[in-house]
Amino acid sequence: MKRLRLALVIIASVTGCAPRAAPLKGTPAPERALPSIELPGKHRRIVFRWDFEGENSLMARGEGAIRASAPDSARVDLFLNGGIALGRAILIGNTIKATNQAQIEKFLPPPPLMWAALGRLAIPALPDTVVTVEGDVVHADIGRPATWRVTIKGARIMQLARVSGGRLVEVVTRDDGGRLLYEVPGRRKLWLGITRDEEVPAFDASIWGP
Repeated sequence: MKRLRLALVIIASVTGCAPRAAPLKGTPAPERALPSIELPGKHRRIVFRWDFEGENSLMARGEGAIRASAPDSARVDLFLNGGIALGRAILIGNTIKATNQAQIEKFLPPPPLMWAALGRLAIPALPDTVVTVEGDVVHADIGRPATWRVTIKGARIMQLARVSGGRLVEVVTRDDGGRLLYEVPGRRKLWLGITRDEEVPAFDASIWGP
């Protein structure tokens, strides 16, 4: 744990260069509205393996579980290899609270990106959304200047990025094979490999407590 904390301090000191946001792909579709995308299923339990990397070096790995309850509640429990508890985070609406808050925040994305990883589009309402279409894929820049960039395939969020100064500063990417990537370009990456994703009965209310 001492080595892990030292590694996270080193990562926090790195100032990587975020890539510029390229022009949106596809054909402009000014009349196209973004779909409303909510959590799939009422109550889900997701089990995963995770790998954390900073500055191209693997820093930590382990396993974890997410319990998600529609419309807007989720709990994440993270463990290092060997079953050592790293911490937990509870996300309700746009608020995330965690044990070991500073340490967990270095691993997990902020609420809008966390929701995107779980399949829910929950970004702030902003004017001047620019939408393009590429087959069954919709791309959009949201805000003026653009603050968010989203890619949606069908009714599935494939990528959500936070944009600042025309650069992609935080990105969540989902693929069709049950793998997620949260990246702060040039600084850190967190991969999640989903091993089980299932609908379950309602959770006990105590899991949302402190």
